[in-house]
Amino acid sequence: MLKLTPILLTIVMGYIMYRFSAWRTGRELDARSTELADPVLLKLTGKMAEQLDLKRLKVHIYEIDPVNGLAAPDGRIFITRGFFNKYRAGEVSAEELASVIAHELGHVALGHSKRRMIDFSGQNAIRMVLSTILGRFIPFVGVYLAGFITSLLAARLSRQDEYEADAYAAALMTRAGFGVGPQIRLFEKLDGMTGGGGQLAWMMSHPKTEERIKAIQTLERKWIEAET
Repeated sequence: MLKLTPILLTIVMGYIMYRFSAWRTGRELDARSTELADPVLLKLTGKMAEQLDLKRLKVHIYEIDPVNGLAAPDGRIFITRGFFNKYRAGEVSAEELASVIAHELGHVALGHSKRRMIDFSGQNAIRMVLSTILGRFIPFVGVYLAGFITSLLAARLSRQDEYEADAYAAALMTRAGFGVGPQIRLFEKLDGMTGGGGQLAWMMSHPKTEERIKAIQTLERKWIEAET
């Protein structure tokens, strides 16, 4: 039992760190966000809300420049001001931006925020165990190797979450009458907007764009075949 104590302490500390991070993120979002009021986007989110049997979907604009969407730990949905400005400039259509909102809804609906809390705590424990074991056989280098292995695990789990949220968004967009076209078109634009593509795919927290598009197209074919 004594041998397990450091691991349990690491898990507890990971949980505390996650809760503090969630609290700090919530305060930041409260201070730097406004509710979405664009009538065209509200009409589209209203159609998605109908499919989810909700009165409305409440979406906020986070006042930062990077192009991104966010599902907060408390379940709120955000798009950044940078993303919204791309829409206002005509670089992104309303339906394409709606697909981002649908994707972030997927993270919330599928419980990814809660799962990441568990993953974060567990990864700290794994890093500690690996550091101890590898440190005995490979002094000095073992600690860095443990961190590298744990980072690979975290990236893989994050990419799986992205695939699941993509599938959720594809289904919701299809049910709302928009289809998967806007989602695919946005992916084709994203690398240029975010400067992506520099990292090796297996180290990225998001899957490669072409793989995400292929996964959505496969889903669409399955749905079409099921209807015929």
